[in-house]
Amino acid sequence: METYLKSSGNQRGQPWCGAFVTWCLKQVGLAVPPGSGAARNWFPAAKVIYSRGMALRGPPKQGDCVGFYYANLGRIGHVGFVDRWGEDFVITVEGNTGSGGINRNGDGVYRMRRLRSQITIVSSWIPE
Repeated sequence: METYLKSSGNQRGQPWCGAFVTWCLKQVGLAVPPGSGAARNWFPAAKVIYSRGMALRGPPKQGDCVGFYYANLGRIGHVGFVDRWGEDFVITVEGNTGSGGINRNGDGVYRMRRLRSQITIVSSWIPE
């Protein structure tokens, strides 16, 4: 976790899902957005390819970023990666998560099976 936090400039005790995504993309030499340690910053309009229920620029693919909306925050509060985009379910890889629900204060990096309806937004940071 410390390595992920350091890659995004986040401090110990802060949520680290965005830091995990930052670390992963930096490992393969890809650009990250300003403030990449915060989940909400992974979804600028120019990068969004899917918004709940509507593909805007083709279907999401492996490596795209998925965002989860939290009503109590009034914004995107968790980010991870698409592993496999299905008709009803999406397999994701997420840092700072755990078993059950959409957890933004978890204990590790996990592959999760999410209902597609749980996915709020998807952005693409991988050049075509």
